[in-house]
Amino acid sequence: MSAETPVCQLLERQSTDYRGWLWVSPPRDRWLEAAEGGLLSADRALLSAWRERGGVACSPFSAEELAPEGVVLFWPKAHAQGEWWLLWLCARLEPGTPLHVVGENQGGIKRVLKVLAALGLGCRKVDSARRCSLFASRLGRVDIDPDAAWTTFEAEGLTLASHPGVFGHGKLDDGTRLLLAQLDACLPRQGAVLDMGCGDGILAAWLARRGLTTTAVDVNGFAVEATRRTLAANGLEGEVYHADVYAGLAEQRFDAIVSNPPFHQERAVDYGPAGRLIAGAPARLEPGGQLLMVANAFLPYPDLLERAFGGFEILADDRRFRVYRAVKR
Repeated sequence: MSAETPVCQLLERQSTDYRGWLWVSPPRDRWLEAAEGGLLSADRALLSAWRERGGVACSPFSAEELAPEGVVLFWPKAHAQGEWWLLWLCARLEPGTPLHVVGENQGGIKRVLKVLAALGLGCRKVDSARRCSLFASRLGRVDIDPDAAWTTFEAEGLTLASHPGVFGHGKLDDGTRLLLAQLDACLPRQGAVLDMGCGDGILAAWLARRGLTTTAVDVNGFAVEATRRTLAANGLEGEVYHADVYAGLAEQRFDAIVSNPPFHQERAVDYGPAGRLIAGAPARLEPGGQLLMVANAFLPYPDLLERAFGGFEILADDRRFRVYRAVKR
């Protein structure tokens, strides 16, 4: 099976025997899944896909002991997240473990040279092709705790946990702010509410503070951890699940689903998660239950809402974002 993504096509042509190596935060690519390596990722959808094929897959938030032959880190769009992965690997794996770092030139992979140098790790360029570059190094002990990447900030009277791997890192997103401004008039004072795509936990914490029975879900393990920390920091309760939209979520119904769904996978536009959120919402709502979501104004969600609910209304539109409300009849 041939590699599908440019970064994997670059790896495919290497002489290195990657059997027994650990793929860290990779893209979805069937060539990787067919290779004899393990997966380390915070992406629930990717973890599930590997496990369904019988592959070894683990999260950085689990307690597995790892001792791979080597590590391939796929450099992410968010450089601070890439730096966190490096610190985590240096803290958790044996010093001297071979490390390859690969990424797209447009995504800033060449910055890795300076990052590794700042950590006291040597580096050499191995190859470049398909507008991607591959660098080689070895892991070593670094006197920086990966947990130092976790920070907090204040918004809407709440303390929010933040991490480079979480949407809206360190600030309240303008779309979420617009959605919050509409919720007070729409939501009941009691009932069960689902925050789909919980991010740093701002919506989940706001809902829990209101007294609603709150469940939060995100495909991103960093977001799940951030939401749990946010709820704890504010003395609030809620269930938080690492799941891909509704997959793996118990067959529970809600009085409302609230969401600021993502539409990017790295730099590519991806409507899939939002489409599944909308299409599956009626089955997850009680009669009279409502879906309240915010999205960039240009995104093609009205047709999806019309198809799923038979109608919807726009509660707010500031030309950048729209807040939609659809009710299960």
